[in-house]
Amino acid sequence: MNDRQKLKARIEKQAQRMQKAEREQSTLLSQTVFTGTLGLVLVLPIIAGAYIGLWLDSMTAEYSVRWTVGLIMLGLIIGVFNVYYLIKEHE
Repeated sequence: MNDRQKLKARIEKQAQRMQKAEREQSTLLSQTVFTGTLGLVLVLPIIAGAYIGLWLDSMTAEYSVRWTVGLIMLGLIIGVFNVYYLIKEHE
């Protein structure tokens, strides 16, 4: 093999590596964004339920956590359904 063929083979190999890196970079970025979205979709309904429940409980005269616990559970259920539908849509 002469020098020209060696150079050509090396350049082709580098080009293939660069193309592979570009493909993997886009999937890595989409996985990171998807994971972050999953976290928000799950956590936000739970936090909203906690705040609304705390506000409703503060409006009663005696000490109670009924609304807080109930709305946290409702937020958890809504969050799980959100994650399920997001994963189903992503596939």
